[in-house]
Amino acid sequence: MALEEKREKRPPVTPMMIEEEAALRNGSRGLPPGPWAETAGPRPRTTERHIAVHKRLVLGFAVSILALLAVTMIAVLLSVRFEECGATADGPPRAGGNGSLSGAAQQPPGAGQPPGRSEEEARGGEAAEEEEEEEEWQRRRELPPWARPRLPRHLRPLHYNLMLSAFMENFTFSGEVNVQLEVRNASRYIVLHAHRMHIEAVRVAEDKLAGGVRVARTFFYPQTQVFVVVLNRSLEVQRSYNLKIIYNALIENELLGFFRSSYVLHGERR
Repeated sequence: MALEEKREKRPPVTPMMIEEEAALRNGSRGLPPGPWAETAGPRPRTTERHIAVHKRLVLGFAVSILALLAVTMIAVLLSVRFEECGATADGPPRAGGNGSLSGAAQQPPGAGQPPGRSEEEARGGEAAEEEEEEEEWQRRRELPPWARPRLPRHLRPLHYNLMLSAFMENFTFSGEVNVQLEVRNASRYIVLHAHRMHIEAVRVAEDKLAGGVRVARTFFYPQTQVFVVVLNRSLEVQRSYNLKIIYNALIENELLGFFRSSYVLHGERR
């Protein structure tokens, strides 16, 4: 009797319990057969939406790689072009103007040349001198002083004396500048910043009293916007020289150099 009381009482087996057990064995999550069991069945993890997202990511990565390659090729081409332009700019200086006035902004034909020489002979002599100077700087493996981005330091300006005359009828002006120079290193080149000017005369004298130093030729170098004075001999170290330049140019209509501006007062432009 005691053994019978200790036995576990099990509930009677019903048809519903048999169906649930069969469903568990078939993998339908214990749901009875029917439409709910079909919708709740196991599904694959990767859906069509996930596949579309993966495709977009792969496509975006490929496009970014192509864009990076294109930018790299453009940078290489630009660097090569820049080197070619630099090599061209390092060539021999060309005697000529800066285009501010009608005609070339250069010295008159035969200026600085001894009498009796024709214009063609003078140009031929200047071309030969340019070739010699180019070969000289090539042997040194250096840029000429006028092709460098900054002015050379062999000269030190001590004092400027500037006189200007403005002509408002045609918006032009004439100027004369006297610069006292101290020579730090011997050189026969004087390099100054200048742009859009017409040079009329250049003179170099020692201490304003001694005899002048002959000017062989002058030229503009537009690449660095400088004006170069080439002397027949080198300036001596620790000596003082006076540079005089007479020039004229336009009073510009833009924010460049000596420019003009206007305003309106009571309906009148001034």
